[in-house]
Order: sequence, then structure tokens, then C-alpha cells
Amino acid sequence: MAFHLTGKYPPWWEGKRFDKPIRAWASGVTGESTRDVVQAKLFGPPDRPEDWGTGLLPAATIGDISSARGRAGAIDMAPIRHITGGWSSLGFKSYEQGREKWQGSALEVVWLDEEPPINLYYEALTRTNETGGVVYITCTPLMGMSEVMRMFLMGNRDE
Repeated sequence: MAFHLTGKYPPWWEGKRFDKPIRAWASGVTGESTRDVVQAKLFGPPDRPEDWGTGLLPAATIGDISSARGRAGAIDMAPIRHITGGWSSLGFKSYEQGREKWQGSALEVVWLDEEPPINLYYEALTRTNETGGVVYITCTPLMGMSEVMRMFLMGNRDE
């Protein structure tokens, strides 16, 4: 996510590249897990905003952050400086918000931390259809052969 937001790809990167600022969402199961895992990896400790910029996103790339309401230390939106001079936009979502809160936006990247419900996975794909963007999931498939895992392991065929 940091590579895509900043446009600073290492020489070994073989994945998708964006040559302009992007719009992205990073998400987790709950607002708390999104803050404590996803946000912390990108920005640094959520309980110490003075240390934001010690995660995967350097402090010099982080613009004026909008805090989430009702959740201490949580970020709602953050502009991230892209190497072109423009600003990428990073928003945070949680699965507990429900599918309706995921509608409407065209995005280049969606990061789903932990396996999402199938309807949110489809909603994430829909957000990237218009842009030719990417959706990625980081998880251990603890729910067994769920609908989402079946799509990756067996394709979209019925059994």
C-alpha cells in the first residue's frame, strides 16, 4: 500500500504500478482492528500521533490527517504525497460498517486485512472496476473453505 500511495516502488517490484496519485482504502474487521493493525503498520503507533510517520509511510509523505470520530487514535482520511507532487488519498474502513458504507467511490487500491464477507469483497472489486485497480487480502484462512477462499483456490466454478 505504501508503494502505491507514494509512487516510490523499489527496483525489485514486479506488481502493478501507478504513475499518478491514487485513491485507496485500507480496512479490517472492526474499527479497532483497522486502527491497531492496518493503520499502525502504515503510520506507526495509534496511541502516539507524535510518532506517526514511523510506520511504512515516512512522516514527510503524510499530509493533514482527518481523525475518525468516536475512536481515539483512529484516522479517517489521510493525504499521502506522491512522487509526482500530487496527493494520494487513503481512507480507512471496517467490515462492521456494512456494505452500504463501501458504496460509491472509484478507487485504485483496496486492502482487506483479514478475510472479508463475500459481499464486501465484491464491493471492493466494484470500487476498482472503473480504474483497473487492485484489491488484495492479507489473511490466514481460519474460516475454512469460505466463499471468498473458494474463489481463490478453485475459481468461480460451482461444485
